Amino acid sequence: MSSAILRDVTLRDGLQLTGKVLPVEQKADLIRRLLGLGVPALEIGSMARPDLVPPMANTMELIAALSPEELQRCWVWVATPRHVEKAAAAGVRNFQYCFSVSDAHNKANIGRSTEDSVAAMPDAVRLATSVGGSIQLCLATSFTCPFDGPVDPERVLAIANDPRTAGADDIVLADTLGQAHPGEVAALVSAVHTRTPQRRIVFHGHDTWGMGVANTLAAITAGATMVDGALGGLGGCPFAPGASGNTATEDILFATRPAWFTPTTLATLVDLSENLLADLGEPNRSRTAEGTRSKAEAFEWVSQRSTGS
Repeated sequence: MSSAILRDVTLRDGLQLTGKVLPVEQKADLIRRLLGLGVPALEIGSMARPDLVPPMANTMELIAALSPEELQRCWVWVATPRHVEKAAAAGVRNFQYCFSVSDAHNKANIGRSTEDSVAAMPDAVRLATSVGGSIQLCLATSFTCPFDGPVDPERVLAIANDPRTAGADDIVLADTLGQAHPGEVAALVSAVHTRTPQRRIVFHGHDTWGMGVANTLAAITAGATMVDGALGGLGGCPFAPGASGNTATEDILFATRPAWFTPTTLATLVDLSENLLADLGEPNRSRTAEGTRSKAEAFEWVSQRSTGS
């Protein structure tokens, strides 16, 4: 399982619904702490309009505060070629070009049809590659749409194989509402992996129905080599009624056990998470974080600080 790379999306998808703009200094400090712990990749912000997604308002300032080396491990959400152009000029080299498989959600989220987003993608790819960058094709509502219901897997495959999306290095399959089950996730990841074997498959899950970790593991088994999570299960989409938090970073790491992840790392990660969530006034939805506070002191993953010993 540890062959899959975790990307922590706390600072983008995690913060979207909080209604609070964290200072640049606080965001940059969290980025450096997470990278220092060994988290391989982060999603740090969005080029979305700040009046629509206020917590992303200082993304450009955050990018300016990071070094090129730090930015090499960071991703930024974009939805138009102009977004790519602005982010690239600021130093971004990893772009997540996102739109929804369902028209209804794409119009609510981005203000255009899915076809319009697909048609614009070649320009986004051109701009990203012109600066030596990497661009992902991120497909929101890959499983269900809050307005139209179930999404036909063939529609996902059609977009993935559309010549206009061919320049993407990766495909992100997003269970935006957290309504998918492991069988669905495995089937779609496997189908996309088979039909587009040259690309890395990324799974982005939410834990609305308690299937976040199970779906993530199913995606990895089916061929996904990057998976998304957020500290404490923070997050949700402001334009997707019914969406709740992301699958918790702590839970994914505890399930997959990458080589860099140790009990000490987990204890530090839980501290970071709990401090952030307390500042935001948000609950901690991570079952792993809860487990670290148990009284089972003989289990090495229990935090000794939490047991009073």
